[in-house]
Amino acid sequence: MSQLHDENMAAQRVLINLDETPASVPMWQEALFGVEMLLLRAAPIYYGIGAPRANGSGVVVIPGFLGTDAYLMEMYAWLRRIGYKSYFSGIGLNAECPNLLIKRRLNDTIDQAVSETGQPVHLIGHSLGGIIARSAARQRSSDIASVITLGSPFRGTVVHSRVLKVAEMVRSNILKTHGPGVLPACYTGRCTCNFMDSLKKELPDSIRQTAIYTKTDGVVDWQYCIMDDPEIDVEVPGTHIGLAFNPSVYHTIAERLAP
Repeated sequence: MSQLHDENMAAQRVLINLDETPASVPMWQEALFGVEMLLLRAAPIYYGIGAPRANGSGVVVIPGFLGTDAYLMEMYAWLRRIGYKSYFSGIGLNAECPNLLIKRRLNDTIDQAVSETGQPVHLIGHSLGGIIARSAARQRSSDIASVITLGSPFRGTVVHSRVLKVAEMVRSNILKTHGPGVLPACYTGRCTCNFMDSLKKELPDSIRQTAIYTKTDGVVDWQYCIMDDPEIDVEVPGTHIGLAFNPSVYHTIAERLAP
């Protein structure tokens, strides 16, 4: 009984809010993400200056909601410049059942990275990509060295109301496309698939965790993007979209990936 209680409490710490809830966040600030892109090109870390020595391990980058690997090209190329073997996720457009994305696409990429590097790989996920990363890491913990999330509300879907409306459209399309191939509650916190079941469980100590967030996030409530652990949570200035291009984020990633 004690073990069951501990597991239930762990699940509550990781995933507080199972329902989709509108967040009161300043979405207009997201228009400033272009500034972060410009600052990145001017930052020494972008050229590998000051980055800790890498060991050639594999790093898989995973895009956020409605995004593809294409917008993570800067991060992908930078990881290679500083000595890692980076991989695009291969999931395509992130507007699909996360359970299927992991099972049919992301797992293939992780398998390739493990095979080619001969060691556990790192996962970096932006927004929804970070949630997918955490679930995948829980499912195959022996293959994952660390998980870094960028503005990922893994403790509950508390996001801007406009995003929730688009997510409902995506959910409807998933149900229409796959029918009985997915569960009725697919793309909600109430789903009982392997993706959600894994997300509700804490990651093992063997996987190093980093949760990068910004308090000026205009898409999600930053309080649902952290573990309430100073060893894991890292605050940076900037926007939600800009976390993929933020020089402070690149500094943190370089430090957290270092052997």
